[in-house]
Amino acid sequence: MPRLIATTLTVALLATAGCAGGPAPATAPGSAPAATAPAAAPGGDVPSSGIDVLFLSMMVAHTTETLEIVRLGRARVADAELRTLVAAIEVTEADELATMRRWLSEAGPSALAAAAAHDHSGHSDAPRGLARLRAAPAGQVDRVLREVLGAHQRTAADLARAQVRAGVSERVRDLARRIERSRTAEVELMATPAAARS
Repeated sequence: MPRLIATTLTVALLATAGCAGGPAPATAPGSAPAATAPAAAPGGDVPSSGIDVLFLSMMVAHTTETLEIVRLGRARVADAELRTLVAAIEVTEADELATMRRWLSEAGPSALAAAAAHDHSGHSDAPRGLARLRAAPAGQVDRVLREVLGAHQRTAADLARAQVRAGVSERVRDLARRIERSRTAEVELMATPAAARS
């Protein structure tokens, strides 16, 4: 299921990318036309294309869910290496979340409204994962956390990979590259517990 979600979101990103440099997409009947973002500000390009705003909006929602997962898991995890990884993920993603929200703010009110309106629940496995994690008996928390967080981070890596290919803002693409690398490394670490790697 998580791979299907990632594929669906990747297709959405790539489909949106098709209109990033061309004419504006047709507006659905009864909907408001897309607002244009401000020109690039000094010190960095403002995410002005639909693809960049869509990626940031999706990643804000996805990262918020990641923080819920790691905060719940951190309190119950037994494996010391996994606890350290979860703590590092929390710090890194809290910082990324603040950055993405700031960039959406710089992009203007329409980008902030798009981010606030983005409903991630229809294509997210996080609620089910959180329920699994809450219900896991003490002896199974580490395994369940590895599975839930691993699937969630794999989706983030897939989204970031699509943004690297399709994005317009170099600043956002650079963030996507970092997200893709870090989430891929985290998935690999979670797939094989330390005892099995030694």
